[in-house]
Amino acid sequence: MKNLLKISLLMVLLVAFTSCSKDDNPTATVNSSISASTGNFNGDVLGNGGDASKTFTWPNSEVTADYNMDITSSVTGTFRFQMMDADGTTVLDRTLNGSLEPDSFSGVTNIGVAGDWTVTLTLTNFNGDGSYSASSGN
Repeated sequence: MKNLLKISLLMVLLVAFTSCSKDDNPTATVNSSISASTGNFNGDVLGNGGDASKTFTWPNSEVTADYNMDITSSVTGTFRFQMMDADGTTVLDRTLNGSLEPDSFSGVTNIGVAGDWTVTLTLTNFNGDGSYSASSGN
């Protein structure tokens, strides 16, 4: 009887630990790359309910930037795209919400100061995928 009780307890513990897999935790990622030849950047976002943020410096020789952001299958969460010019002034701050339209934005940033711009991409409770890009404006 003691062996049966020990085996039952062991099986309960085994089921409890294997059913709570680490794969079930919410995750999110932001990937990006800057073209060495053009200076343009682009990337993609992916999440299953998680949060992620990425900030990088982007050399922009112009005073504006053309941008595009799109979510293709998000049902919850937000995707925020922020850009600050070389003086630290916000020239773009747009957010896509997975449960609301529109599911994309594109256009031209506000006028800023040329030089090293700061780009921040933030996913919050994001569930889906998407993409973004930017190039120096005119």
